[in-house]
Amino acid sequence: MADGPLYLGFDLSTQQLKAIVVQSDLQVVADAKVDFDQDFGAKYGIKKGVLISEAEGEVFAPVALWLESLDLVLQRLKDANTPLGRIRGISGSCQQHGSVYWSRQADTLLGALEPGKALVDQLTDAFSHPYAPNWQDHSTQSECDQYDTELGSAERLAHATGSSAHHRFTGPQIMRLRRKLPTMYAATSRISLVSAFLASLFVGAVTPMDISDACGMNLWDIPGDDWSSPLLELTAGGSSGAAELRRKLGDVQRDGGASLGPVSGYFAARYGFSPECEVAPFTGDNPATILALPLRPLDAIVSLGTSTTFLMITPVYKPDPSYHFFNHPTTPGQYMFMLCYKNGALAREKVRDALPPPPEGSSDPWATFNAAALATPPLDMPTPTSPAKLGLYFPLPEIVPNIRAGTWRYTCSGTDGSALSESSTPWDATVDARAILESQALSMRLRSQNLVDNTTHPSLPAQPRRVYLVGGGSLNPAIARVLGDVLGGAEGVYRLDVGGNACALGGAYKAVWAFERDGGETFDELIGKRWREEGAVRRVDEGYKEGVFERYGGVLGAFEEMEGRILGEARNK
Repeated sequence: MADGPLYLGFDLSTQQLKAIVVQSDLQVVADAKVDFDQDFGAKYGIKKGVLISEAEGEVFAPVALWLESLDLVLQRLKDANTPLGRIRGISGSCQQHGSVYWSRQADTLLGALEPGKALVDQLTDAFSHPYAPNWQDHSTQSECDQYDTELGSAERLAHATGSSAHHRFTGPQIMRLRRKLPTMYAATSRISLVSAFLASLFVGAVTPMDISDACGMNLWDIPGDDWSSPLLELTAGGSSGAAELRRKLGDVQRDGGASLGPVSGYFAARYGFSPECEVAPFTGDNPATILALPLRPLDAIVSLGTSTTFLMITPVYKPDPSYHFFNHPTTPGQYMFMLCYKNGALAREKVRDALPPPPEGSSDPWATFNAAALATPPLDMPTPTSPAKLGLYFPLPEIVPNIRAGTWRYTCSGTDGSALSESSTPWDATVDARAILESQALSMRLRSQNLVDNTTHPSLPAQPRRVYLVGGGSLNPAIARVLGDVLGGAEGVYRLDVGGNACALGGAYKAVWAFERDGGETFDELIGKRWREEGAVRRVDEGYKEGVFERYGGVLGAFEEMEGRILGEARNK
């Protein structure tokens, strides 16, 4: 380990707390983690990090669990002889949307921590509510309905806050808890997102929320750069309550690299942190992911896990109820665009399982699927005049678009998308192998097409600069090929592997930038000079292919019309 300053990044996710230490050159020098079920499951009765009340759809976590986990993960770093005294800065990422409720004693207790006692033994009375709602919570349908109508429509709510109303978002959660637990709400002095909660522990005082994470609340007016007054009134039950809620929420930190203050004396005395170590704002897990790459404007990430997520950095703010916009966690004037699909791997696996099994002796369960997808021409058009085939495959009701479960197959003109009609007979299962991949990619392209341009490559059509694939599906060559065919990628499609610590790395990189930036040096400038692709990035497809990319563009309108017809049928039933 080289001499010099170190930086500590955290990831407080649903099931684990991870800590990672990096040098100024971004090389990892130490890490540790706490698995909530494994380390504390018996004590707190949790499963996969949370408690569930099925009757009301509540999903929540004990705040005490996180306090114990923070002490434990730091002790594990210390026991591994990590030189905590050399740590210059701390930041991190936390699960988005969750909220923590501080009592009126919070700042006093945080500022008087004794290093000889554990956090959990000293901070029980710092919270007015012992639990934090989790992003999986789905108890707020009534509140979401009111949010979607408060400003006139879901579209207007999305324009103001970057998203339409969602069960997991913090505003509807606060609104419900105020009604359900009025005594608790009245006793609450401050409300923190989980990211601000963890930062507050390190500073020894309740800290402001990070601007990017605040965008996941349905309360922050992104164009107005302030809390939304009408949504505060809705959430708090009136104008007088709105002023009180504004005080509970506090200020929002707009500079992602600002110092929130030096690390609390508790951590200096108990674990050996330097009193000169400072704390930068913590952010949400999705914003931290884009910092771990680091992603540049017009780069896109496709996360191919159980669900499928599409992330892109853009200077253009064009919100819509079907997706999410957040302020960038480090760069004013940039935004993070996010699509979440429930039917990701599940839909692909269902099509795969309808095909014959792989040849005997094959260790790849996707061998038959991949062979079929790669052998089928784009849109199953063997000739330029053949009709194009389009499909939707939703084993579960989908979020984007909001369509019921089902499978639909259509044909249209492969030239301009005209003559769209539902297919009267099912296709051969081998055609579905490519069509499911095209369907998922076309949905991403449809919803991101107004956010891309050709400024980085003027001779090419508007498209992402690079497309990065992460998650289990990133290993699949057929997925890489079809995503490159449909989405393009002026500089190609790349598989990205930073291990399972992307969010913690994003936090650590944020700390490096916060405390080593020179004047107005941006995150992209500083981290871009130090980040090395070797070992983390591999090109898996050429991306843009002349003629193929344009062919998919010709049927994009038909794909949108197909979705609209299916949505219309559902409304008329």
